[in-house]
Amino acid sequence: MTGGSTGASGTDGGTTTGEDPRDAVMFDQAATAVEAALAAGATYADARVVLRRHERLHAQNGELEAVTNTDDVGLGVRALVGSSWGFAATSELSERAAGTAGAEATATAKASALVPGEGLHLADVPVAQDRYRTPHEENPFDVPLDEKVEVVVSATRTMHAVEGVMVATAHLVFWDTEKWFVSSQGHRIFQHLVESGCGMDATAVGERETQRRSYPQSFGHVETGGYEVIRRFDLPAHAPEVAQEAVALLSADDCPSGELDVILESSQVALQIHESVGHAIELDRILGWEAAFAGTSFLELDQLGSLRYGSELMNITADATIPRALATFGYDDEGTPAQRVPIVDEGRWVGVLSGRDSAHLVGLEPGGMVRADGFARIPMVRMTNVGLLPGDSSMEEIISETKHGVVMATNRSWSIDDRRLNFQFGCEIGWEVKDGERVRMVKNPTYTGITPNFWGSMDMLAGEEEWVPWGVPNCGKGQPMQIGHTGHPASPARFRNVRVGVKA
Repeated sequence: MTGGSTGASGTDGGTTTGEDPRDAVMFDQAATAVEAALAAGATYADARVVLRRHERLHAQNGELEAVTNTDDVGLGVRALVGSSWGFAATSELSERAAGTAGAEATATAKASALVPGEGLHLADVPVAQDRYRTPHEENPFDVPLDEKVEVVVSATRTMHAVEGVMVATAHLVFWDTEKWFVSSQGHRIFQHLVESGCGMDATAVGERETQRRSYPQSFGHVETGGYEVIRRFDLPAHAPEVAQEAVALLSADDCPSGELDVILESSQVALQIHESVGHAIELDRILGWEAAFAGTSFLELDQLGSLRYGSELMNITADATIPRALATFGYDDEGTPAQRVPIVDEGRWVGVLSGRDSAHLVGLEPGGMVRADGFARIPMVRMTNVGLLPGDSSMEEIISETKHGVVMATNRSWSIDDRRLNFQFGCEIGWEVKDGERVRMVKNPTYTGITPNFWGSMDMLAGEEEWVPWGVPNCGKGQPMQIGHTGHPASPARFRNVRVGVKA
């Protein structure tokens, strides 16, 4: 793959050459599992050894509530037999355990293949022997704990001190993940991924209601990168504004109702992408292979290349190479290199999220979109950085050209049907716009729509200066459920004549 080069211990990102002595042990474990799966009758097998470290700090009302640190390590192996995959995992890293896992994966695949079905084949990808590391400046696990504690404690102390704020919370979260991947086709890939994030919120309580404001978005924000992410978002500096807006919402007027123009700030556009585009374009859902949690999809493959998904301003890509974005990596969990795949081109649906098996089935190139939640889960199609490319306007210009509408910011609630078609979203805060100016703050703003109609109404889109690679670290899919880390770069946008004002 292409990318910048560093030494094996570098932290400025890209691919690397050479191998750490520890790597030989991990690659040998994965290779043993693959060989055992083939010996048991698999036509293809791959295995991952995953070592993952996770840290989370949580504070409330000026007090530290919890610091949690977890580590897990293990091996997962897939085996393909006829029409079916088998999977097995073990937390024991030994030649015996790896061999047993490989044989068990094949046995499961053989049992599943007893059900009649067309044989699966894998689309070709380059066979890589490579190394990739997340670009980062500061390893978050090397930052002194008391420094991290002070960030969340001071932010919540400041918010809680504002009269009317009853609950103030803040958190920091970090992942450090190392993966060693081997396939029966010759892949041998090491990856070191570093992810860092933060968030805070203030809840104000009035006589008959509560209101909440969050920063940077409602469930926190995570990027690929080190502790520099936390310094950049600077929770303590934004704490006063967050608390003051939560209190101000208690006395704000309700959002007006009717068909109005809706201006969404970028993090709300990101969630709109996630729910009404990201899940809908997962090829396993389109094929009917997957329906858990998010249902299936309104999209049909014979519409690919022709379906009008939105206006000509709608250009969406799935891009696992975007710097800082949460779903950025070197290779996915079946050895396909990270890449940029067009999904919607000037409003026309042109691409999907696929794996090597599903892509081959429908005659497409695989996009590098298969990942697993740790070593003990089978890889599946997951969103990468499914983002809306920026336009040429700005939030200021959008507001100035709006006769009557509502600016809505920060998701509060969402509901969408199991085909990703009919939806309703609620936001934490809004501002009514009249004759090109914000005239008042409004509370409980909501909007509803139908996916193609809503995206078809987008007529203004802010540019690159307001384009943010928002991270969604809590996407659920599969049974047993897997939590995926997805990215959704977006900038503010305007949508015309949207139904507004029904409380979510």
